Amino acid sequence: MRLHASLRPVIALAIAASVALTVSACATGAGGNTPADPERIAESASSLGITPELVYTTDVDGYDLAVQSVGSTGSSGMSASWFSEARGGILTIRTDFGEVTAENCAATPLFEAHDVAVTCEEDDDGLWHRTAGDAHEYVATRDDVLIRVSGRGASEEDLRAAAQAVHVPSEAELELLFSDAPEPPAGMPVERGDLPEHGDGAPIDPSGPGG
Repeated sequence: MRLHASLRPVIALAIAASVALTVSACATGAGGNTPADPERIAESASSLGITPELVYTTDVDGYDLAVQSVGSTGSSGMSASWFSEARGGILTIRTDFGEVTAENCAATPLFEAHDVAVTCEEDDDGLWHRTAGDAHEYVATRDDVLIRVSGRGASEEDLRAAAQAVHVPSEAELELLFSDAPEPPAGMPVERGDLPEHGDGAPIDPSGPGG
């Protein structure tokens, strides 16, 4: 089931208690940080309408992925939330293509405070720290992809750590990310634009003058 981006942090709170133990067990021994095969990423992301190049994950001590929160955001980006039962905080990443500069950083409202003016500051690690009232967001850039990290109840330090740790998922991380995603129906044929709606499915060439 695809979830609207504005609902994911709230839903993550409700499901985190039941998900956390399972996620922690699955994440143990994830098999290193070697990125998953691009074809595997594309196959997994397609079920949720996410562009493969926008599939990223993160890893912060004390936070567990809420697998039901993984879904699409914007036109083709990915959104996912992590929950800390001990700290009572949620952090969320949202991905998109683009570039952050001093000129455009404040132009996009913060998701958690969209009616408040944004201020920006670039830190020594190349992360952009965006604030709006009491809301904080860190933005990391990886290969022309923007990964926005924000949250509710998560400390500024946790958000920054999550932004520093964003990366293309390994095979095990990819499997975990999309473990709740719908699978395409088995045996579904690949659509082709040159096939007629009726008949045996073979393209029909028009007859020439001689028939």
